[in-house]
Parts: sequence; structure tokens; C-alpha cells
Amino acid sequence: MDQVKAMKAFVRIYERSSFTQAAEDLNLPRATLTHTLNQFEAWLGVRLLERSTRKVRPTLDGEAYYPRCVQLLAELEEAELAFRSVAPKGRLRVDMHGTLARHFVIPALPDFMARYPDIELSISEADRFVDLIGEGVDCVLRAGTLKDSSLIGRRVASLRQITCASPAYLRRYGEPKCLDDLANHRAVNYVSRVTGKLYPFQFMADGELKEVAIDGALSVFGAEIYAASAIAGLGLIQCPHYRMQAQIQQGLVQEILTATPPPDMPISVLYPQNRHLSPRVRVFVDWLAQVFAQAR
Repeated sequence: MDQVKAMKAFVRIYERSSFTQAAEDLNLPRATLTHTLNQFEAWLGVRLLERSTRKVRPTLDGEAYYPRCVQLLAELEEAELAFRSVAPKGRLRVDMHGTLARHFVIPALPDFMARYPDIELSISEADRFVDLIGEGVDCVLRAGTLKDSSLIGRRVASLRQITCASPAYLRRYGEPKCLDDLANHRAVNYVSRVTGKLYPFQFMADGELKEVAIDGALSVFGAEIYAASAIAGLGLIQCPHYRMQAQIQQGLVQEILTATPPPDMPISVLYPQNRHLSPRVRVFVDWLAQVFAQAR
């Protein structure tokens, strides 16, 4: 029995809670995966997973064995790559915001794939919470302040943000010159998918962060709708500068309140804290940091 192969099978079934999904991830027949796990459990002398028609659940022994397997497999891969002087290889599953992917990652991706031709990338786009373990995702690229303590994050960039509005809106309401003027303005408010609450408008004034509630009849969720609403003259928005740079150049929107800009937006890569960082994830995170450094 190939112990390493069996450990990889157990880890993927554990993470996906499904033999079928694990088999698809590993590109193996489901029957082969089932046979491998059965052999492995017999060899260990313990039952690692409880099977049912609906769900696969770890036993107490499986819960205890999983983090050891994850660390051992990562260390074996790292040792193999170091002593054989070969580049990282295998499948890497990444999830990221669509706008970050479109503006920064995808245009630079040919460079990464040329550097690491043996890494098979699978990229998904989401603007929601992702269960990295349950969905088989290795890491996510996210914007904003990190709040999930179950994940480890590495900041790869801090992007300049702006407050802006369309010329048509500014002709109607006037251009605000200071924060007090915002009492007479309207906002397009952005809704947090996590909390369901509106994100406050934030400004840096004399080195201090100030939050201002701005009335508005429209609230949205989604970066594309948010930007389109500002262009349509429906109110003020705050977003990263890169997101509206082309629209500013085209005269569709105008940056305002430049003396009191929003704070920079942190961009981070997140991965589970119980994971030993694999060489594939490590080189991808390092590459992302280089991409965003060149973009600033």
C-alpha cells in the first residue's frame, strides 16, 4: 500500500466530506478511492471516517489524524522539492474577487504559469464567505480588514481609495468641499454580505479616521452595480482608485474630497491556520505580492 497516496485520499475525503467530490478532485475513480481508504483504515487498525448515504463524517481518530496528515504531506512535498531541485507542482485552487482578478491577477497570470508550468491553477470568482476546507480551496484573495480568526492572512497590498460622483450628480447637488457639506448629499450605500449592514463612509482627516453616515435611497451589493450607480448619477461612492480610474479619465465620474481621502484598502491572501503552507501556495502568495507591488 502506498501510504502517501492513502494519506492524500483520506485528507481530501475529510475536507470534502464526500467520496465523489474527493474522487473528482484527485482525478480518480470513486471505487479506487473507497478501496484505498478501506485498506488504509485496515492497516492503521482504526476507522477514520463514518460513511452514510448523505454525508461522510470523521471519527474521533479521524479528527486527531487529519492535522498530522496535512502537515506531513506538506513537509514531504517541501522536502522532495528541495532535494530534487524541482519546481512546485500539482493543483492549486484559488478564490478571489472578480475585480481584483480582472485588474491585477489575470493580466499578469501568463508570467506565473511560465514560471511554474507544473502547477495546475483553478480560479473561482466570489464575493462571499468561502469555506476553504469544505470547498477544497487552498487560499482566497480578499479586500478589506481581516475578521475571520480561523484563517491566517498575509497582506499583499494596500490600495488607494477615493470618494467620487458623476458630473451630473455634482451639477445637481454641488461639489462638497468638506465633510460637513455631506449632510446635503446622497450616497449609494454598499451592503455587507457578512453583516447585512451598510458600510459607513470613511475619511482620513488630520490623521484620524472619521465615519460619516450619508443619506441615500439606494443600497446595493456588488462592485459592478456600485460603480454603475455612481456613473448614473445616483449618489456618492467610495472605492479603490483602480476601480474607477478609466471612468475618471473618460469624464464619467470625478474624484472629490481629495484632502480627506478614505483609508487605504488592505488586500490579503487567506488560508486555513491548521494548514502547513504548501510550496504551491507559498510561491503563489509571493508572486501575488510582486504583482501588487508593481501595480502601485
